Amino acid sequence: MSAGEAEDTDFRELLGEDVIPLAGDTPLLLKRFAEVTPGTLERRRAAEALLAKDPNFLSTQDIPLIDPHAEISFLRPGVQYGVFKRLRLAEYRIETRLDLHGLTVEQSRLAVFQLVRDCLKHDLRVCLVSHGRGVGRQTPALLKSCVAFWLPQLPEVLAMHSAPQHLGGTGATVILLRKSERARQENFETYSRRPR
Repeated sequence: MSAGEAEDTDFRELLGEDVIPLAGDTPLLLKRFAEVTPGTLERRRAAEALLAKDPNFLSTQDIPLIDPHAEISFLRPGVQYGVFKRLRLAEYRIETRLDLHGLTVEQSRLAVFQLVRDCLKHDLRVCLVSHGRGVGRQTPALLKSCVAFWLPQLPEVLAMHSAPQHLGGTGATVILLRKSERARQENFETYSRRPR
């Protein structure tokens, strides 16, 4: 008797005589793991490197929740109150908008961070973020709370305030960003050449 036959006999004895084998051919479905190729390894390394280099430091943890109808307001030290007042009243032209409705917190985190980077890259100073109030949701004002928590963490944000009613009221936030390095240099060159 071979080793395989001995195992079969031992197995049958273990099961007993009450066990009836299944009729017909029952295919055994085994899930085959994807083959790890050099390309797979390289893509994995690239994805891990991208995550390691992600400059987005905004967190989705421990976000203090605010009331859905509360006004959001932030002013960085050194910004003139007159500038802040004009922002609050939406007297500056809105140069770009971001709508977060329907996005998850993680998608919103990425979108807000990218908005600020893109605005700096294209010399845009005033933008509007529509986040909604989240009234009637399981967690009211979740995205609004996130925006209120994230924006002051970004050094490029000089000021922000809930939008006037015609731009979304407390469901949107108007943001003032600092000038890009290029715009500051152009400004310096323009005004340093003027005769005194």
